[in-house]
Order: sequence, then structure tokens, then C-alpha cells
Amino acid sequence: MNKTAYLSLVIGLTVLVSQVLSPQALLANSPTQKISSNNRPELAYLKAVNGTAPVANPQLLFLLMAQYSNANLQREGAEYLSSLFDRYQPSLNNSQKAMYLCCIATLRAQAASSIGLLERIAHVNKTIEMLQESRDLSANKSFPINYISGVVLAQLPGFFHQSDKAEELLNWCLLHTSEAPHPGWLRELYYNLARLSTKKGQESSASHYLELSGYKTLDRPVSFITAFSEDSMQGHKFGSRRIREAVPGKVYVLSGFEFTEYYFVVSEDGKQLIAIDAGTRPDSAKAAYEALLAYAPGLPPLTSVFITHSHWDHIGGHEAFRAINPAVTFYARDNGAVELAKELNTPATFERYFFGERFKSEDVESFKADQLVKSKTELTVGGTRLHLIPVSGGETEDAMLINLPDLGVLFVGDFIMPYIGAPFVQEGNIQGLLDAIDVVTELKPRILLHGHEPLTANFSSTELLTQLKGQITWLREQVLTAIKKGDALADIHNANLIPPELLAGRQSTQLQFLIMREHLIDRIYNQNTGYWHADLTDVNHISRRQKAETLLAYLRISPHQVQRALNQLVNDGKYEQAADLIDLVEDQKNSGKSSFTTIKKTIYLKLMQKYQDTDPFKFIIYASKIKQQIPEIRINTDNSAAHDVN
Repeated sequence: MNKTAYLSLVIGLTVLVSQVLSPQALLANSPTQKISSNNRPELAYLKAVNGTAPVANPQLLFLLMAQYSNANLQREGAEYLSSLFDRYQPSLNNSQKAMYLCCIATLRAQAASSIGLLERIAHVNKTIEMLQESRDLSANKSFPINYISGVVLAQLPGFFHQSDKAEELLNWCLLHTSEAPHPGWLRELYYNLARLSTKKGQESSASHYLELSGYKTLDRPVSFITAFSEDSMQGHKFGSRRIREAVPGKVYVLSGFEFTEYYFVVSEDGKQLIAIDAGTRPDSAKAAYEALLAYAPGLPPLTSVFITHSHWDHIGGHEAFRAINPAVTFYARDNGAVELAKELNTPATFERYFFGERFKSEDVESFKADQLVKSKTELTVGGTRLHLIPVSGGETEDAMLINLPDLGVLFVGDFIMPYIGAPFVQEGNIQGLLDAIDVVTELKPRILLHGHEPLTANFSSTELLTQLKGQITWLREQVLTAIKKGDALADIHNANLIPPELLAGRQSTQLQFLIMREHLIDRIYNQNTGYWHADLTDVNHISRRQKAETLLAYLRISPHQVQRALNQLVNDGKYEQAADLIDLVEDQKNSGKSSFTTIKKTIYLKLMQKYQDTDPFKFIIYASKIKQQIPEIRINTDNSAAHDVN
């Protein structure tokens, strides 16, 4: 091998495959220092559930791989997954074997820069062989396997001659996008096709694929395998604009027009259109309605709107619906004004982060229902029977389930929002959630439709909700016991509380419990402690500026030392600690603030990456800290069951 080819190999292998660090964060090629799993409760949880038995939901395996990668623990992760593979292999089918091999190979590829130079080529060749074996085991027909193989191979230096194979695999995925685990996977698919097209001088194709990916340029410091998008004017969106029919010709679902979903129901007699909730802003409500008319011309006039609860993102667009039909009738709970008063006292900064600069609190404040619902109510709109069922919680006290018994459809709003109320509002009712689960289960709906797309995807059946009820009850008792013992909140999180049944073969809620656990603990702790905590937190009121003064003025830690500490924290995957430190020192004048710009961006990008699959609200907050914009992915409609309206 000549010197140029060898240097190309060494440089190329420092690039992570699906969890890419910024160039500034690649500070050393020495093996990463191992960290305690207590610093990452999510990683500890995923190790526990994956380490008990082969997981029924492969997403749990991919999440474990991603958490190891994000923590810069690729070598440790490859070794751990290899040990699981050796233990489980006799009981695995070919598809499962392929998944394990593919995840191990991905972490091996990412860890190549920590392998000694003399062993590196053999290490990479072995990784390529593992990817080939995983494709063989899956008969070359698995989207996740072909996708991951294509992305990994596309990152390798030309020395390994894998570009053509990478392009072949990614083009296969391009023809099978409907088989992707979720639309977020398409971002990196399009991005890597753009990179390969650029290498071949195919600028037109490269530009096309880059536009589909949502990235502005090929120079992106961190990869995101998420459908989320962030826009300063429009706020957060959970996915791209699209329309699908939950019940063909009857129930329309509009996603990606803004923060929340829009639902429209054609009445049984075909003469009236019913809306469920009214969105966040008049402009987005108007856009959603017009898109529906373009998708399904000839729809009847909008006559009724039923509000599942009085949060910003479910009533803020009401004026648009009144403009469409001044005679439209709004139905909402009789105690909605109490909920409305809580949210109108929320710091405006949170509203901008979530809903964009176009959001106006006046649009929420002006909402007034025409019909107030005090108790279970049955009515008929255009021949369609509706049952309006008040429940308490879990997110708000004014929640209302909207049941269409003849269609088997139940609209549940945000009753099982994992945050148990907005994290920045004093609300949420865990017992109300548990009671509401009983109500939902008794109704036995065929289709559950939630207020946000990720909720509909993750909390899709009454069987799952019934299992979760027991697990939430168990967790509440554990947290209350810990509070009585005087445990600090951070210690409760780091205890890695897992209901025994999730480690004893009952696996269908393992992902859902992870999504909810952190915020359930936070809400229970917040509602059962005072403003002085057992560890004396908040007894003394020391501001961030005063804490920074302790570091910089009294301990005389220089900006250079802070920079070194931040670099080490990033290398060790301790992004929350790094974020806390940089926020402290940025509050202090003459702290060398300007020199922290690059590392700050890296820290918050890695935090966004860490939570891109499990915690969209954290994703939003971290994006706001660095004003990160993430455009929408364009969906390939030729292979999608949903209609793209971009």
C-alpha cells in the first residue's frame, strides 16, 4: 500500500457512520475512556432489556447501538453486542442474526479510529465481511440491513472499493422507502446518495438528493436519523406534510403542517365535515384545511369542531375555522378555562421554541367554545354518532375522549403524553392517566388516534395501554418510596428503575416505558416534594452567574481550562455536564465566551442526536440553544401509503 492510500484510509475511518461527530469534537484517536452507565440512564435501560433476552422490537437493538455510538463508546458497544450475539445465537432466526451482525459491524466501523494503525485494515475488512454476512442472512431484502450496510460502506475511503456496492444498496432502499422503520431514516439515505453522486460528478442528481434530505450542504457536522424538523418561524414539526385516510373516505389524518395533527371526519350522510382539534396557529390550520380540499375535492362544509383539551396546539387555530364557516360549532370541556389560565402564564420563550415566531398567545387566549361538555354526552352530527367522554388527565384536567363507535375510532388527544403535562407548566395527573386508560380499554376502539403523530405510532393499542398502566403504577410507588428515603432526583433517575415484568419476557412495552420513564419520575418528584429537597437543593439561592463567579474568579479557572474541560466532557460523552458548564461560563463577562461557539454547537448537536428517537421536547430545547434549523425531509410518495403534500 502506498503512503497516500494509507493516509486516506486513516483519515476516512475517523468519520462515524450514523452518529457523526463534528470535526472539532474528534480531538484524539486514543481509546475513549469508559464512563459509568449511571451517567446515561437510557443506555443502562437499553443494556438491561437487551441483556435479558433477544428483544421482540428490533428498534430497541438499534437504539442501544445508537446510544453507545452517541456516548463515544463504540468499542465497548461492539464488544457488548458481540457477547449478546454469542449468547443468543442458537435461538435466533436468520433475520435476528442479521440485525445483531449489522449493529456490531456499524459500531466496529465507527471505532476504527481507535484501532492501532497496523491492525486497522484487517479490522475494516472484517467489518465489511460482517455486513455481507448480515445481507446474506436477510436474503438482501431487509431495508434496515441494506440501509445500514449502504451508509457504512459509503463512508469508507476509496481504498476499499465499496462505493459501487454502497450505491447499489442505497438505490435498493430508494425503491423500498415504504419499508423504512420510520421516515427519519430517509434523511441519511438521501444524504449519502447525494455524496456518492457528487463523487461521480453527477451534480444534478447530487442536488436532487440533497434537497430531499433536507440538508443544505454536504458539510453537516452531525447526522440525524429523525423526521423532526425545526424552523424559527414555524416551530417544530414531527414529520413532513402528508395526508392519509385512517378510515377510507371517512377519517382523514393530516400530519406535518405544524406541531400537532389535524383530523377531519366526513359525516355518515356525507353533508357535514367534522374537525377534531383546531391546531396551533390560524395560518397552519388554514393550510391544512386547504390541503385537504385539494386532496379530496368535493368535501362537505365544516360544521363542527371537537376539542380534546385546551392546550395551545389544539385551540390556537380556531379563528381559521371560524373564518371558513362563521356558523361552525366548537365543543370543549366546561373546565377548559382553568387549563387555559395555566398556559397563558407560561414563559413566552417556550412558546416560541415549540410553535415558532408566528405563534401569538392572543390566538389561544381568544378561544371560546360554543358548547361546554360537563359529563358524558352522546350526539349525532350528520348521521355520525359521537360519544364525548370527559376524563381527568394525564396531561390536562379538561381532557375529553371523542369516540366514534360505528367507525371503531377513538380520538384521545394527549391523555398519555409522556411528559404528563407540558414540562414547563405545573399540571399533569398520573392517577387521572391510569383511570383514563381504563376508560379507553373499556371502549375497545379499533383505531386510536392521538394528538401527535409519535403518540399514535407508539401508543397504538388498548392491550399496550393496559400493560403500561401496571408499569406506571409500579414506578410511581418506587419513586414515592425513594422520595421518603430522601433520595435526590438525579439518584432516582440513575437507579435505572425497571418493572420486573419488562425483564421477564413481557416485552411489548419496553420502548414505551423508556419513552415515559424519565418524565414520569420528574412529574412524580415535582408533585410530591416542596421547594426544599432532601439533598438541600434550592435551600441556598445561588444564581448561575454566582456559580460562574466561583469557578472563574475564586477558583481562577481560565477560559483555556474551561475549553479543555469541555473537550474532555464531549470526548467522554457527558454532554449534559458540558452543557451545564458552558451555560455557566457564558453568563460571566470576560470569560472568553466567543471561543466557546464551536464546542457549544457540538454539545447541543450531540444532545439533539442523543434524544432524536425518544424525546422530541428535549430535541426542541437543545435546538433552540444553538438556533439550529433542520429542514423537512421530502417523502418519496411513489412508495408511500401517505400522500405527500410538499
